[in-house]
Order: sequence, then C-alpha cells, then structure tokens
Amino acid sequence: MLKNYALAILISFLFQGTAFAQTPCENGMAGIYPCNDYDLMSNLPISTLATTLGTEEGSDIWGWTDPLNGKEYAIVGTTNSTAFVDVSDPLNPIFLGRIETANGNTSFWRDVKVYNNYAFIVADSVGDHGMQVFDLTILRNGVDADLTYDGAQVIRYTGDGGAGDLVIGSCHNIVINESEGMAYLVGCGSANGGGPIFVDITNPTNPTTLGDYTTAGYTHDAQVVTYNGPDTDHTGKQIYIGSNGNTDKVVILDVTNKANVLPINSFTYPQTAYAHQGWFTEDQRYFVLGDEVDEQSFGNNTRTLVFDMIDLDADFSNTALLNTYMGPTLAIDHNGYVKGDKFYLANYRAGMRVLDVPTLISSNNTASEIGYFDTYPSSNSANFNGAWSIYPYFASGNIIISDIERGLFVVRQSNTLSTIQYDETGSFSLSPNPTSSVSVIKSNSNSKINSVQIYNILGQKVYENNNINTNEFVLPVNNYAKGLFLIKINHSKTKKLVIK
Repeated sequence: MLKNYALAILISFLFQGTAFAQTPCENGMAGIYPCNDYDLMSNLPISTLATTLGTEEGSDIWGWTDPLNGKEYAIVGTTNSTAFVDVSDPLNPIFLGRIETANGNTSFWRDVKVYNNYAFIVADSVGDHGMQVFDLTILRNGVDADLTYDGAQVIRYTGDGGAGDLVIGSCHNIVINESEGMAYLVGCGSANGGGPIFVDITNPTNPTTLGDYTTAGYTHDAQVVTYNGPDTDHTGKQIYIGSNGNTDKVVILDVTNKANVLPINSFTYPQTAYAHQGWFTEDQRYFVLGDEVDEQSFGNNTRTLVFDMIDLDADFSNTALLNTYMGPTLAIDHNGYVKGDKFYLANYRAGMRVLDVPTLISSNNTASEIGYFDTYPSSNSANFNGAWSIYPYFASGNIIISDIERGLFVVRQSNTLSTIQYDETGSFSLSPNPTSSVSVIKSNSNSKINSVQIYNILGQKVYENNNINTNEFVLPVNNYAKGLFLIKINHSKTKKLVIK
C-alpha cells in the first residue's frame, strides 16, 4: 500500500505539471485563448481527468467547498468517470482521483450535484448506472492511493423497491434543492418517460424514492427552488421549473407534496427547437433560458431568452417572453447559471460568456456581455465542442469550466483582488513589462523607493523588502511562475507586472 501511495503522489505531481499556470488576459488574449476581463489560472487536460479511452470527453461540472477549512474542489464528469480536483490553489490544481462509471458504462452525458458534503452522480444512455453517492470529506485525505475511489467509498442507488418500485438506471440530469434535501432525477428514459423522480437524500447514504411525475412529459434539465419570489401565492412552496427538451415547452410545477404534484403553468416561445436549460435570477422574478438547437435550426447567433415570472399563474401565451438577447457569435448555448448580477453561460465553442443581468432584462440589452473566456479558440461556429458547463459559486471568486476536449479550466475575473488596490499612476515606472527575466522600478521624481511588496493574483504576498532607499530597484522575479503579479511601492502605489 505504501508503494501504491507513493506512486499516486508521484503521478499527481506529474499531473500538476501538466496544468498551465496563470496567464493574464492581456490585449484580448490569455496565451492562446481569446478573453475579455478573465484571466486563466490553470488548465488540467481531459486526458488527466478521465480514464484513458482515446475518446475522452468532459461533460458536467460542479463544485464543493469543505466547511471545515474552506478548501475548494472541482467535480468533473467525463465519458467514463467522475474526477475530483483540489482547486484551492487555482494556480496549482491537484488531481485527487476519480470514480469509475457504474458497470463500465461509457456516457457522454454525466451530471453531478452536491448536498450535505456528498456528491450525487447520474449518467445518460448507460443502462443500469443508477445514482452514485460519494462522501466528499474523503477528499481531505489528499491524493487517493490508486487514483480510484471504489468499494465502500461509493454507494450506488438504483431504487429501494418502494414508491411504485421505480428502477433508477439511466438519467440525463440531477437537480438538488438543498433547502429540502431532495434530488430530482430527470430524463430517466424508460423508467418513467423522463419526468422527475423524487429522491429524499436527507440521509445521503440511504436515499429513498418518494415517487415521480409523468404528466408533464420528458424534462431535460430543471431548477427547483423554495420559492420566495414576487408571486406571494406560492411563497414557501417547492417550485419546479423544467426545460422539456424537444417538447418545446417549459413547465412550472408545485412539487411541495410529492404525492400530489400540482401543475401551475407551461409555456413555449418563438422558434423553439430544444428547450434545454434555464435559471432563475436571484430575486426569482426572471427566468433565463437557453434553447440548445435553435442556432443550428434557424441560423441565428447565440440566443438567450428572458421570461418575466412576476405571476407564475398568468397566461404566458403572449406576455412571458420579456427579452431576447443575441450574442456576438454563432456558437450554441448550453448550461447557464446566475450568481448575483451576472449570468455565466457555457457557450460551447465560444467558451464562457458572462452577461450582466440588469442589462439582460432591460429593453436595450445588446450590451449584456461584459466578459468572456474562450476555451475553444479555433472556432465560434454552431457545433458541439468546447465549454459544456460552468460553476461560478466559489467564495474565492475562482470559476471552474468543463471543456469537452480540453478538460478543466480555472479562471478568475481580472483585477478582482480585495487585499490591495490598483494604482497605475504616480511617480514610479516599471520596465520592461511584460518581462521574461528582470524588471526594474525607477523613480521618476525626487521620491525614493523605500519599500516593495510583491503579490500574486490571489492577493498572497510572495516578497517584501522594507529597507530600500534608492531611485532604482531590480525586482527579484527570476524564479517566479508566469503570470500576473502586483508590485506595491512605498505601501501606496501599486502596478501590474506580467511575467511571460
């Protein structure tokens, strides 16, 4: 076992070495990747994350923050496994290990969500996969001895013989409403026609099926919230909003009582092709939806639809669709999530696009896009490559992206450090900048250089000298990794330095 552990540690360090270190977004590029206001922290290739097949692909992604120590982890779905990566240091992500797919079934559609320090994983078109349950606190142990979590570490739930004896096998998606401890399995194929299956996960190691709902038809993806939006008739209820794929509609259900689901509403929209996935704004007033196939079917640019949900019971036939935003490229939209006033969209070949929610819901929304990071630099055409999904909810501000061909990306908005303030003005210059070796601070006035601190992009101080009294100072950056650093002079002036 010690030999295996040592080998795993070595392999993990090698995998760390394949991660591309931080590359700032400068003049519209972060290395080979087009960008706007988002820096590349690191990238782990799909060949590291997935069991080698030769046809590895990435799919869904989610994140977990350890409540014990605040460490952040990426959970990445692949064709044949689910990979776990410590991204607490986003410049040096550590691949910890993976869970192999159940019964050796390969799937290009694997989905994962988190509840109460457990990961819940489903896969589509794989027969009897079921729902895998994994205790995420195991990740505190570091790199797994053989890079594979198995045996008693992974619970496989295929039903419990109750609630109509539903068998859970292949499912396209899993939705979790954390406030009620409930998983909603959707797109489960022959099990029930693809409508939601309700699984109580308040005891994560002992899930219990409570039933299902088939009347609304197949759901491709959904969101379930404990409602606190503007329609006070539904305050406190468990509200399900499902994107029903090629049935071309969105359904709203009251799923508070799993034995008596109440339909509230359903609606469609112009040029429907495949109602794929959507997300409420944080006030639950608006619903932001993507249709996955309209770009190919109708030849339009990326289309994002905004619906006004002020009254969940209203006649939506003419009034629900508030705005339509057309993106700058032909790329297909996929999963999108709201955090605060930003909508983070996985836009396949156009990578991650960031939209400003207040602008998105305004009458003149052409300026909605406020940033992007393109993980697929060779093309923005309407094809199924590139960014599959995004997790923007880490407290650190780091964002993780799963790319079908290129694996895990960790990105971060430029100039977001909270520990120090930027100040590019003043009486000091910094050159050369960018640099690959040395850079010199020079005083452009009678002011002396008295102190220098160097910070990395995370706001961590990596150098300090408070005993300087000169007009020129050579920065000791020869051994620093490539990326963006902040140079603080005399505790007052801050300048950016790029090491290339």
